Amino acid sequence: MNKLTAAREKAEQGKRLSLEDALLLYEENDLLALAAWAKKAKERKSGQEVYYNVNRHINLTNICTSGCPLCAFQCEEGDSRGYVLETEDIGRILAEARTVRNLGEIHIVSALHPTKDFSYYLQVVKQVKAALPEVDIKAFTPVEIVHFARMTGKSIETVLTILKEAGLSSLPGGGAEILSDRVRQIICPKKATAAEWIETMKTAHRLGIRTNATMMYGHVETIEERLQHLITLRDIQDETGGFQAFVSFPFHPAHTGLENLKRVGSWEDMKMMALSRLILDNIDHIKAFWIMLTLPVAQLALGFGADDLDGTIGEEKIIHAAGAKTNTGITRTKLRAIIEEAGYVPVERDTFYHALKEAEG
Repeated sequence: MNKLTAAREKAEQGKRLSLEDALLLYEENDLLALAAWAKKAKERKSGQEVYYNVNRHINLTNICTSGCPLCAFQCEEGDSRGYVLETEDIGRILAEARTVRNLGEIHIVSALHPTKDFSYYLQVVKQVKAALPEVDIKAFTPVEIVHFARMTGKSIETVLTILKEAGLSSLPGGGAEILSDRVRQIICPKKATAAEWIETMKTAHRLGIRTNATMMYGHVETIEERLQHLITLRDIQDETGGFQAFVSFPFHPAHTGLENLKRVGSWEDMKMMALSRLILDNIDHIKAFWIMLTLPVAQLALGFGADDLDGTIGEEKIIHAAGAKTNTGITRTKLRAIIEEAGYVPVERDTFYHALKEAEG
């Protein structure tokens, strides 16, 4: 039996794939076979259910010290495009959020502001918790946590503990990009290293803080680096069990320092969706983030191993700054219809994948 045949058999049977197996399957480019195997793997994890949640994104500021070439959202202090949400601004957002039926999650990410200290971010968590005590707060990527640790001189563990005590429920998985320092030196040289991202996630898991994990692909990484990123996440999950979902998304080059690159196509999106489901055998949920992929492609991803479309969102700034053409929000009715059209059963969930009674709208 040659190596490719062995890799195909392992994928079909749901056995663990090595990096070599994954490379062979990627290079073979048999998209329909990958889809069939990934669909089986998804159904072993979550049957006929596909998840979504009712959430609201809050992007606190776009003023950032990192200046990452990959980012279209950030700007320097003094730039006319810059903004910072203050207590009153956040209060208005939360007042609106209180009117949303079954709101399950507030999702907070932003930039690395040069002068806002840790107390600002801590107060935001406390403000959200006070206004919406029943809502889960998913906030701050590992990149932001490392930034807080550096500015305060505190350990990552101490920063996370303080935030958890203030009401933080979980961490989003952003800032991973590709966990290769060669790649990060090109696309995000000033922000957290691969080792710091990994340390933050392992620490969060040890403290009982569940997280997502992400990958941004389609820029300067090699295919081997991309697939090794998935193996690294799988290794972390073997150790901690703290990842609850994986989110992959393509790089949107418009308005970035890398806009000479081209956005990968839908074929590549679906291939990576399927391979993610096959490689990440120990992470329960694979998310098709519709706001990045577009709704039609996210729906198609449900046939390639995804079992979650993310949520209603409300408003999102970071991805749209890079030229995303999707709406900034969607109704739960539309999300349910998309899932049902694909032949699956929609399940409204909380942050931790507990099923909720669905509301209308």
